[in-house]
Amino acid sequence: MAILGLYPLLSFGQQADTLDQRLKAVEAATAAAQSSADNAWILVSAALVLMMTGPGLALFYGGLVRRKNALSTMMHSFALMAVMSVLWAVVGYSIAFGTGTSFFGGFEYAMLRGVGMEPNATYSATLPHLTFMVFQMMFAVITPALISGAFAERMKFSAMLLFTVLWGLLVYFPLAHMVWGSGGFLNAFGPAGIPCLDFAGGTVVHISSGVSALVCALYLGKRRGYGVEPMKPHNLTLSLIGACLLWVGWFGFNAGSALGASGLAANAFVTTHLGAAAATLGWLLMEWWRDGRPSVLGGISGAVAGLVAITPGAGFVTPDASMIIGFAAGIFCYLMVVVVKKKFGYDDALDAFGIHGAGGFLGALLTGVFATTAVNTVYKDAAGNATALGLLEGNPMQAVNQLLGSLLAAILAAVATFVILKVCDALVGVRVAESHEIDGLDIALHGEEAYNLES
Repeated sequence: MAILGLYPLLSFGQQADTLDQRLKAVEAATAAAQSSADNAWILVSAALVLMMTGPGLALFYGGLVRRKNALSTMMHSFALMAVMSVLWAVVGYSIAFGTGTSFFGGFEYAMLRGVGMEPNATYSATLPHLTFMVFQMMFAVITPALISGAFAERMKFSAMLLFTVLWGLLVYFPLAHMVWGSGGFLNAFGPAGIPCLDFAGGTVVHISSGVSALVCALYLGKRRGYGVEPMKPHNLTLSLIGACLLWVGWFGFNAGSALGASGLAANAFVTTHLGAAAATLGWLLMEWWRDGRPSVLGGISGAVAGLVAITPGAGFVTPDASMIIGFAAGIFCYLMVVVVKKKFGYDDALDAFGIHGAGGFLGALLTGVFATTAVNTVYKDAAGNATALGLLEGNPMQAVNQLLGSLLAAILAAVATFVILKVCDALVGVRVAESHEIDGLDIALHGEEAYNLES
């Protein structure tokens, strides 16, 4: 009888154990589903970012140059898809995301040693380490390709390759570590020197490439006949297609930087789209007002300017703020390309500085103004409560930090680029021969033509 009296208690205990096991099983299944969703989204995002380089940037830049240089210009983007991918795997990822000093990540992940299918908890608890690595690889691929817009139609292919390798090692990889790496000097998520908000690459990608592009343009000098001979885009249809691919790919660029299939990714997706749309309108309105008509070239330039400007703040600002940032970028970048470049007379062939450098700088500053805890709670007090993020939310120091971080990125890019160009010039020479420039780089450097008009 005593044993029978204990039965209900034993039964209840067994039921409790079963319930606890079921709850744990549900939690495990939920975590596995979240991990799968995050992994799928970031792999798709990585593919979208690669699409931004080829075909996106390749078509965008290729259509903007003269016909005799179309293939050579597109070859820049295509070749860098190979060069930067290998360099990233060999040493770039380790320098950027290893655990080294505040300015350099070290070599613990060289040759992707230790980068496997398990998550790297430092950066993501749900993504395989390989997924995080390959997503960041695509940023390393497109960034130096952006610079090629400044020296298009006049730089040796060999010099471009050497320049890119050195630029990756001395500029991009260390800067990526400073902004995004564990313990980086500008990393807002860690014990940094200057906490600088950069959600998807305003400083790392656009300011660095834009400033470097300007240095390249000044160092190489103007194209033969610049300002005298017409140098109109040879095929705006290609450029329009390329711009559309860039716009679509940018969702992977920005929304993918949430590193998960989350509400933050949704916010970044929406702010990216609205920022680009508002910038397109801003540029076209300025053009319409000054020239009496809007142009396709102006529209696609404005869209890219907006995409650039919203990049640092996509995961920190609200959709309404993104439209303000985008519209301001459309007007600002238009003035940089049409007024400032004309006034100073430098030959930034495809306006890499006027759009990426200027747009990235403006976007970084405005991120410090509009960033809000309603979107992101990166700053927390000792009790774990979110603290004010941007100027309008009561943190004016963030605007100062954004300025300091942007200036540091610009100075590093400018100084290192000049030194790299001097080294490249001494080793292989950076500018093509005058006869090659006259004939066109497609024939002179690659022995091919973009269009066979005789067939």
